Amino acid sequence: MGTPAPDRPMRADARRNYGLILEAARDVFAERGPELGSLDEIARRAGVGPGTLYRHFPSRDVLIEAVYRSAIEGISARAYELLEQLPPGAALDQWMHEHVRWVIERRSLAVTLKSMIDHDSDTFMLCRTIMTDAAGAILRATQESGEVRADLEPRDLLRFGHGIGVACETMPAAADRLLAVALDGMRK
Repeated sequence: MGTPAPDRPMRADARRNYGLILEAARDVFAERGPELGSLDEIARRAGVGPGTLYRHFPSRDVLIEAVYRSAIEGISARAYELLEQLPPGAALDQWMHEHVRWVIERRSLAVTLKSMIDHDSDTFMLCRTIMTDAAGAILRATQESGEVRADLEPRDLLRFGHGIGVACETMPAAADRLLAVALDGMRK
């Protein structure tokens, strides 16, 4: 599985259709699961024909990988945005809150998508790298500013975020309190 790299940049209408298909797929997969979500329904909701969907995503597996990658790219990009907008410690706090909320809101879909992707696939490895790099950027900034412990590693942030999100899936109100405890433990 893997999304083939395009040989040339997409036209504006093709980029728009690609985004509409991803958005519709995310919704349909969240409602019915990736294995039961109809590709025809995804095309209909996106406002494109089935041929357009298949031109962008030749198989269900390619579409599933694209939805997973898009979700990972979104939460990862937030780390860099927050670093540009806020001081490092505030960026860490905000990103961890968003990461936990992201896990709580998307966990069942993410688990299903992740289980359907080959863990040795280029997409899975890329997603892992993207998330680790984002966590690393936030962590480095906060370590360089002297706000958090030097012995923390990027994967630690991801484990905290994922662990708290999973633990609070049925009680989201507890997430802020647990995350506050974790963040306090990270501080010097």
